[in-house]
Amino acid sequence: MYLIRDGQKSDLPGLRKLASELNTVNLPDDERELSSILEKSARSFDGRIRDPFEREYLFVMEEPRSGKVIGSSLIIAQHGTRDAPHIFFDVYEKEHYSHSVDRHFRHRVLSIGYNFDGPTEIGGLVVDPQFRGQGKPGKQLSYVRFLYIAMHRPRFRDRILVELLPRLEEDGRSPLWEALGRKFTGLSYQDADRLSRENKEFIQQLFPPGEIYATLFSQKIQEAIGEVGPESVGARAMLTKIGFRYDERIDPFDGGPHHSAPTELIEPIRRFRRAKLSRQRLPPGAEASPGDIDERLVSVERTQGRNRFRAVRTVSALRDAEMHLPQSAVEALEAEDGERLHTIPFE
Repeated sequence: MYLIRDGQKSDLPGLRKLASELNTVNLPDDERELSSILEKSARSFDGRIRDPFEREYLFVMEEPRSGKVIGSSLIIAQHGTRDAPHIFFDVYEKEHYSHSVDRHFRHRVLSIGYNFDGPTEIGGLVVDPQFRGQGKPGKQLSYVRFLYIAMHRPRFRDRILVELLPRLEEDGRSPLWEALGRKFTGLSYQDADRLSRENKEFIQQLFPPGEIYATLFSQKIQEAIGEVGPESVGARAMLTKIGFRYDERIDPFDGGPHHSAPTELIEPIRRFRRAKLSRQRLPPGAEASPGDIDERLVSVERTQGRNRFRAVRTVSALRDAEMHLPQSAVEALEAEDGERLHTIPFE
C-alpha cells in the first residue's frame, strides 16, 4: 500500500531524483525550480493563493515503510493566461486540386494557436523505475488528481487537458523541433523548453504565423506528429478509457499530442462519492467481490497542519453512507472513526 499526499519542502531531494527521470516543463530537473513548485503547491493546498485558478497542486507517492518518495503528479488549475498563454499547433488537412493537370493532394497542416483562458491541466507524472508495475503506482498517481478535482470542483475548469510525451531521440532531442522550432528561434530543444517555463513571448514573436505544411518535413517526422512515445502508450489507453480524446492539437516544441475531456464526463469524477469512516473494519486479507467489496482510491483532507491531504488505494465497502476499510488503510490515512472520506473507484 502506497501513500499519496501533498508535497512538502522536505520532499525536495526525492523529487529531484524523480525529475532526473522525466525533466519536463512541469517537473524540471532543476533544484531551484522544483523548490518553487513545492512552495507554490503548499500555498495552493492551504489556500494562501487566493485565486483558485492560479493554484498548482503537487502530489507525491511515498513508500510507507521507508518513507521514500517514489512518484509524483501535478494539477495546474488553469493552463493558459494572458501573461502565459497555452500554445499549441492545430493539426488538420487541406485539399488542393488542379483541373488543368488533374492533380489532387491532401496535405497535413499545422497552425499555431493561443489560449488565454485555458483548461485545467494534469501533468508531471513520474514513477521511480524500481516501483513501476508494483501495485499500479502510475495509475494511482493519475487517478488521485481526478479525486482531488472532484472534491473541489469549483476550483477547476470545465475541461481537463493532458499533454502526452512523444517519441524523442536517444539524446533527448525532438525531431519536430529540429525541423521547425530551431529554424525559427535558433535555440536547442532543451534551451527553448527551459526558457518557456518562465517566458513564452519568444514563441509568439518568432514562430511563423499562418499555416505550415507538414509535407515539407521528412516522412519520419510527418508520421510522428500527434503520436505518443512508448512510455506514454499505457497512459493514453487509460485516459481514453475514462473519456479523454485527441484534440487534433500538438505541442509546438516536441509534437506530443494533446488529449482532453469535459471535466464532468470523466469517469472517475462522475463516480465520486463521500462517506463517513465506519467504526467497523474489513478483515485483513479482504478481497474485492462484485456488489459488496470493491477497490477504490480513498482520501482524507484536513484544514490544519502540515500534511493536508492523504490518499491510499484500498478495498472498501460502502454501506448506508458509511465506508468500511481495513485497519491498514485507516492507519495510512491517519483517519478517525466518523471522519469524512472522499472516494472514487479504482478499476
